[in-house]
Amino acid sequence: MSIRGLRARLVSFIHRSRKAVALVATTAALTACNVAAPLGTGTGGGGVDSAGPTKVALLVPLGSARGTDGQVARSLENAARLAAADLGEGVVTMTVYPTQGTPGGASAAATQAVSEGAQVILGPLYADNAVAAGNAAAGSGVPVLSFSNNTAIAGGNVWVMGNTFENTARRVMGFAARQGRNRVLVTHANDEAGQIANSAIRSAARGTGAQITGSVPYEFSQQGISAAVPTIASQARATNSNAVFLTGTPTGDLPVIAQLLSEAGIGGEAFRFLGLTRWDIPTETLAQPGLQGGYFALPDPAPLAQFRARYNAAYGGAPHPLANLAYDGMAAIGAISRRGDTVGRGTLTRNAGFAGTGGIFRLRGDGTIDRALAVAQIVNRQIQVVSPAPNSFGGAGS
Repeated sequence: MSIRGLRARLVSFIHRSRKAVALVATTAALTACNVAAPLGTGTGGGGVDSAGPTKVALLVPLGSARGTDGQVARSLENAARLAAADLGEGVVTMTVYPTQGTPGGASAAATQAVSEGAQVILGPLYADNAVAAGNAAAGSGVPVLSFSNNTAIAGGNVWVMGNTFENTARRVMGFAARQGRNRVLVTHANDEAGQIANSAIRSAARGTGAQITGSVPYEFSQQGISAAVPTIASQARATNSNAVFLTGTPTGDLPVIAQLLSEAGIGGEAFRFLGLTRWDIPTETLAQPGLQGGYFALPDPAPLAQFRARYNAAYGGAPHPLANLAYDGMAAIGAISRRGDTVGRGTLTRNAGFAGTGGIFRLRGDGTIDRALAVAQIVNRQIQVVSPAPNSFGGAGS
């Protein structure tokens, strides 16, 4: 890339920086949200017995002041109804409760849902909303399957359904270590999302065979990235690292830092790049010279494509990228209900897990989630799956 082209990219990057921070967390406030921990440390959500179909309360951000929340809410509701229809009559019933996208609204919605006999809460969307809903339902035995991916809120009666940084990092590092890329230097922005990403990678490294050789933060700006590259390059060489974990997003800092590091001699065969975010969205990212040969994780493409096609056929449009979380949650609830079991901690955390729109997944006792992911490599500007998503949890996430 020419100096002029790189400068243009950096200028564009600055204008997109706030948007990019949000995309690190999949959607704004799902991850990088300052929230208090939910009540309980792992014993809540035991379940509520009741005859007949399982009563599901769907909490979505209808009535929110955020302009995009209405669209997200409708897509989540559509996906949940699609899953309920697939289960057949008599398995679940669903009532929709608006949260206005606020903790107060989520708390009120959860309180009302519990009083009206809900046995499980599906949603809400934002991390602080999920904490509020979990606290409101904490004494009832009702589990909360939130659409957040923020592991800081997991525990007690609250689970996160969104794919987490830890899950992605564990999968990518486990595969990379088996390819001999076992000494990993982490780079991350010094903002809140970047710090969360760095912490998640360090936590995920345990048990993967990978060793974290250090981490280098950078200011989320043109000057910050440029200034940090010499330090990253020097530390990568000094620590004998053979892989560099890039936490940036394709619409933000990722293309810039990958390009600058490549020009500094970091990347390629000597220092394999590892990705914490999806490098195939947008597809233009695959053409980035600095990312060629790098590894990143993605859901099993076959079931995800099937879900999107069925959603489009049912509702005449594409689902929101988070809609699959509502389908997966309802499918898990239905699988338990079909067996005649109560939806609660014991049945939600069964080791075999559940079939989802992006492959299998399982809920853990600590409120987090394991999602079976594929590992892909960018080869000649195209995706090449180098490790398919496992179909059981004997090897998923490893």
